[in-house]
Amino acid sequence: MANNPTARIGIIGGSGLYQIEGLRNVAEVKPATPWGEPSDAIVTGELSGVPVAFLPRHGRGHRFLPSEIPQRANMYALKSIGVRAVVSVSAVGSLRQELAPRHFVVPDQMVDETKGRPYSFFGEGVVGHVSMAKPFCATVSSSLYEAARKVGVTAHRGGTLVVMEGPQFSPRAESDYHRKMGYDIIGMTASPEARLAREAQMCYAPVCLVTDFDSWKDGEEVTGEQVLEVLNYNISHVRSLIVEVVPQLAGALNDACHCRKSLAGSVYTAKEMIPSAKQQMLDMLMK
Repeated sequence: MANNPTARIGIIGGSGLYQIEGLRNVAEVKPATPWGEPSDAIVTGELSGVPVAFLPRHGRGHRFLPSEIPQRANMYALKSIGVRAVVSVSAVGSLRQELAPRHFVVPDQMVDETKGRPYSFFGEGVVGHVSMAKPFCATVSSSLYEAARKVGVTAHRGGTLVVMEGPQFSPRAESDYHRKMGYDIIGMTASPEARLAREAQMCYAPVCLVTDFDSWKDGEEVTGEQVLEVLNYNISHVRSLIVEVVPQLAGALNDACHCRKSLAGSVYTAKEMIPSAKQQMLDMLMK
C-alpha cells in the first residue's frame, strides 16, 4: 500500500466481478476495523493513471451471502485508506418490461426491505442521524450513466431500486407487489452499503446490471442458470465501463458535494459524553 498514491475512488464488485483488469502498481491491504475484517483484501493500484481501490463484495470465490457481507467493515476499510467516492456494481432483476436483461440501470432512489442487517456506524454511546432523502450521489450517478452510454450498452438513468433480503429470488406475489408499488429494479446488496457510505461521508452510487425479469413475467421467471449466463455478458461490458468512468469521475469529484458533508450537524450526542473509541471512529469518518 505504501507504494501506491491514496486511492480516492473505490469500486465494489458484485456477483461475477471479482477483479479489475488493467490495474498497474498493484498491492493488497486488509485494514483492521472496529467490525473485523472486510470481505477480502482490498486491491489498490492505478487504472488509467488514477489511484483506485477494489473490493469484491462477496469475497473472491463468492463466499458471503448478501446478509453475511461484513458491510460496516467493508465501508470503514475503504474510507480508512482514503476512498472518497464509491462505484458499486451489482446484479439486479427488472420489474419493468423496458428494463431488459443486459441493460444497465443507474437508479436515483431506494426502498429497503432487508431484515436485521447492521445499518449504521452509530450506537454504543453515540447517536447520529444523516439524511437519506437522495440516497445516491448525483455526481457519481451522472458519470456512470455517461460511461455506460460510451461503451455501447443500453443504459437507463433514474428509477427506484428495492433491496430484498434474499438469498432466495422473489415469489411471484412479491414480484407483482413490487411492480404495483412502482419500483423498477430489485437487488440484495445496496443496503446497508448506501447508508454506511453516507455516514462515512463518501459519494456513492450503484450501476445495476439487469440479469432477469424477477418472477413477474410468465415464462421468464428468474433462475440461477439464467442469471449466470447474462452476468457473463454484463461483466465483460462493466469492465469497459469502469475503465471509462474512473478518469471521468476523478475529474468530477468535489468535496463541496453534499455527500461529503453528511455528518455536519448529524451527531446528537454531547462530545464530552462520546466514548473515546467512538470518537476515534467519528474522527476517521469525518475526514
